[in-house]
Amino acid sequence: MVHQYKNNGYNIVLDVNSGSVHVVDDVVYDVIERFESHSEEEIMDELSLRYLEPEIAEALYEVKELKQAGQLFTEDIYEPYIDRVQTHETVVKAMCLHIAHDCNLACKYCFAEEGEYHGRKALMSFEVGKKALDFLVAHSGNRKNLEVDFFGGEPLMNWEVVKQLVAYGRSLEPVYNKNFRFTLTTNGVLLNDEVMEFCNREMGNVVLSLDGRREVNDAMRPFRNGAGSYDLIVPKFQKFAESRKQKQYYIRGTFTRENLDFSEDVKHFADLGFQQMSIEPVVGDESQPYAIRQSDLPKILEEYDKLAVEYIRRAKAGQPFQFFHFMIDLDQGPCVYKRMRGCGSGTEYLAVTPWGDLYPCHQFVGQEDFLLGNVDEGIKRPDLVEQFGACNVYAKEKCKQCFAKFYCSGGCAANAYQFHGSLNEPYEIGCEMEQKRVECAIMIKAALAD
Repeated sequence: MVHQYKNNGYNIVLDVNSGSVHVVDDVVYDVIERFESHSEEEIMDELSLRYLEPEIAEALYEVKELKQAGQLFTEDIYEPYIDRVQTHETVVKAMCLHIAHDCNLACKYCFAEEGEYHGRKALMSFEVGKKALDFLVAHSGNRKNLEVDFFGGEPLMNWEVVKQLVAYGRSLEPVYNKNFRFTLTTNGVLLNDEVMEFCNREMGNVVLSLDGRREVNDAMRPFRNGAGSYDLIVPKFQKFAESRKQKQYYIRGTFTRENLDFSEDVKHFADLGFQQMSIEPVVGDESQPYAIRQSDLPKILEEYDKLAVEYIRRAKAGQPFQFFHFMIDLDQGPCVYKRMRGCGSGTEYLAVTPWGDLYPCHQFVGQEDFLLGNVDEGIKRPDLVEQFGACNVYAKEKCKQCFAKFYCSGGCAANAYQFHGSLNEPYEIGCEMEQKRVECAIMIKAALAD
């Protein structure tokens, strides 16, 4: 499978199965477009009105050379092994600890219902968290590196337990030959010097929630009394990012139908001095005024193109920043297993509620049909685990013919289920945005290599 597109003056050709990327001139681009469906004579005849015959002949030669070298029109060598991938025994390697089902903000788009997740307010006790870490160690097999994310609600509302669990996790490391990488997601309201110092010592990554410009952020992320949160949290986030030497953190925003010009919010992050950032599309039912609709896609795709151009401009001006969705490794990338299976929700990755229930990921928490078990009794729904384990790019008809399948690995299972009631029916709006992000990311690599 070959994907061709033009972006920002570049003619780009992606050979999907090999991962090879080619930046080509117009004649090679046009030859590739016709190579599999036309004979050489037909290509020469059709393109002779546009190019000189020696140019076309040389382009044909180059394309044949690339094909012979396994860099164009390559066969799919992965699909024959999908049965092995599906039956491959997995271990749990990551957990999302819902340390607090409570929040001090009232974000309008919150899928967690202000931290309560379709249920009740609660804080995780040390005892439940301890059992969760024990469960993770016990089900991690020979894997040494384990990941634990402190999530909410707002995790800092249960800060003492966070610290206790980090200490407990560290105590397990030498005993079981494990290495915990702890991460934290916070809205910043309770962020202070003591929290920053602890996180800089113990947290491998910290996600800082901010939606961009003051008016955008405060419209969607107010306090429960309606007051905005921007002025309180931005100075704290700036200090925190500097204290981490602008590494191992993300400013993470959400864009909605209310700010489809989200490239301006990313530029705002950069102007505030942040160098690591991400901004994600809101996922919500169309009954909500902020929810993204199919009709919004042209504007959204245009914004990604604008953002890519700005990304290049700043990089060349010595003012670079990292944007999560533009970070693609074209040299090696994820392993084949990861490319086909994705995030590992429900198999390698689990979410734990404050009372110890296990779910496939944080976005399924509170949906009783996806309750896997609990930290006391373990997994009680192996059928669900098997169902998530069977999710891969070859189990999804729409993914099979998508050029981006080995970059997104089939997309988000929670989004698929929310919009289609099936884990194997991708969320189309999300697919189109991911395709554009991949195209922009590859173009950026080409531009920065010039």
